[in-house]
Amino acid sequence: MKTVLRKHTLIGLILGGFAMPAVAVDADAVAKKIITCVACHGADGQSTAPIYPNLAGQAPEYLEMALKAYRAGERNGGMSTVMTPQAINLTDKDIADMSAYYSKQ
Repeated sequence: MKTVLRKHTLIGLILGGFAMPAVAVDADAVAKKIITCVACHGADGQSTAPIYPNLAGQAPEYLEMALKAYRAGERNGGMSTVMTPQAINLTDKDIADMSAYYSKQ
């Protein structure tokens, strides 16, 4: 019986961990960080023109990966000439906060 309970508890903890909410994002701090982003991606993550991608609802992991790749100069072509200079001075915390914000829009 103990083994079964431990298995169920472990499974519950593992599965429950995936459903845990992300850390809250300070909206005022993020508002200052996304000032430049808003011009193309909008404050709500809905792009201002069809050539810019919508960020609203994107997975935060994807947004973080993309911004870090722009920052590192690993993305070429497309909008990299616009995005790389925007991302180059962002800290990991900036990127995490911005990604969490836009993913929740």
